[in-house]
Amino acid sequence: MSGHSKWHTIKHKKGAADAKRGKIFTRIIKELTVAARNGGGDPNMNPRLRTIVAEAKAQNMPRENIERAIRRGTGEEPGVQYEDVTYEGYGPGGVALMIETLTDNKNRTVGEIRHLLAKHAGNLAAENSVAWMFHRKGQIVIEKGTVDEEKLLTAALDAGADDMNDDESGWEVVCAPENFEAVREAIKALGIEPASAEVAMVPQNYVKLTGKEAQQMLKLMEVIEDHDDVQHVWANFDIEEKEIEASLA
Repeated sequence: MSGHSKWHTIKHKKGAADAKRGKIFTRIIKELTVAARNGGGDPNMNPRLRTIVAEAKAQNMPRENIERAIRRGTGEEPGVQYEDVTYEGYGPGGVALMIETLTDNKNRTVGEIRHLLAKHAGNLAAENSVAWMFHRKGQIVIEKGTVDEEKLLTAALDAGADDMNDDESGWEVVCAPENFEAVREAIKALGIEPASAEVAMVPQNYVKLTGKEAQQMLKLMEVIEDHDDVQHVWANFDIEEKEIEASLA
């Protein structure tokens, strides 16, 4: 499993994600609005919207919040207009970063992202500097001990998964974006709630970090993810589980 997936799995275990539920709701509301604006307000006809609605429900977001965000996207209710902007950059040790944002002020957001990167041993990069290192994939992480490996592998592959990777603490199921919903539902049908499930930018290779660089990288992830305009951060670091645990202690 990638260091990035380990990072999110361990945060989930420690309840760090739940502590930031307000931030999660804000991110999902923005995504619902933009998805509805770009592809219409019917989840059955808009795959991107359908995926985000499923995530909103998994986070126990009230139905009215979901519907209001969709109505803002379709123009039925007034609201702020957000724009998709993805920034590329480098972190400590040359780690590649893809930072997906939804913003109503690109100039403000790029300045703040540049500042955060520079403050934590990173820098903003030119467009397409690191994007080629990533592929969009469905990525579902399941904690070990919650399911039999053979059952999980069979269900995932039958539903269209490409691969299942083993790590000391979990399984990482990878699939094409168009198969994501089917694979996630097949896994949930086994009675399992994944530690995380998303369509992610998965790196083709990883940069191993230890010691000071590892801790700098994890701190950078924290501050970037905490930025109000940031929706997702993808990175190709690989850091030992014990170092991630220490950073979240």
